[in-house]
Order: sequence, then structure tokens, then C-alpha cells
Amino acid sequence: MPSDGPPAPSWRITLPHSTAAVPIARALIRSVLTDIEAPADSDTAELLTAELVANAVEHTPGDDPIELVVDLLPAGCQVEVHDGDPAPPGDLSRPEPDDVPDPWQEHGRGLLLIRTLSSSCGHRPTERGKAVWFRLPPV
Repeated sequence: MPSDGPPAPSWRITLPHSTAAVPIARALIRSVLTDIEAPADSDTAELLTAELVANAVEHTPGDDPIELVVDLLPAGCQVEVHDGDPAPPGDLSRPEPDDVPDPWQEHGRGLLLIRTLSSSCGHRPTERGKAVWFRLPPV
């Protein structure tokens, strides 16, 4: 059955496979959500987007670009980061009460933040690798 309106706004941006992608992604997500007056928390979206992009840069081999996709949904927004590695990311299931990262370790909090602060998150295969995503509810 066809929908009764225009498709939801969507943005797709190619980023370099380097640490330079993280501040670019942060600025882009903040600009997009502010410009369209999205019904989602832009601070949380910025933080979680930076975590996904940083993970894609750090944990995927090669230098193929990564892609940031932002979809405005009736119930908030969804952010995806696409990379060329088909291997799934770490654990994106909801944290257990005793699932606390070691405070002395430099890494290990990104997926915990995504699991905890998003309304849902996950990953899916794509034609050239995978997409890791999170959703934020309206504020």
C-alpha cells in the first residue's frame, strides 16, 4: 500500500576512512538535526554518531570511505554508519546491570554508550560490508 505523503528526509554522506571523519561526522549530524529541527536530542546523536564513526575507522581494515546515513523517522531519527568490513561489531545487546567497562581502560565504552543511550541499535549486512545503526526517540 502506498504511503500518504512524501518519503521521510534522509541524508547520505561519504567520509574518509581516517580519524578526520569523527569531527566531520559530529558537525554534520549536529547541523542536520538543527537545520531540520529534528525531534531528537542532537547532543546524544552527536556523541553516538562519533562513537560509530570512530569504531568504523579503528576496527575496519583498508582505507575505503565510510558512509554516514541519517533518516528522519516519525518516531525520532536513525543514524547508520556503513563500512566495508562484513564482520559484525561487538555486542550491541542491552547491557546487564553489572556490565561496566574497566574505568582504567582507554577503550571499551563506545558500544556501551550506544546500547544505553539509544532507543534501539543493531547492525545489518550491506552489499559491500555492514551498517551499524542506532535510533533516538523524539525529545
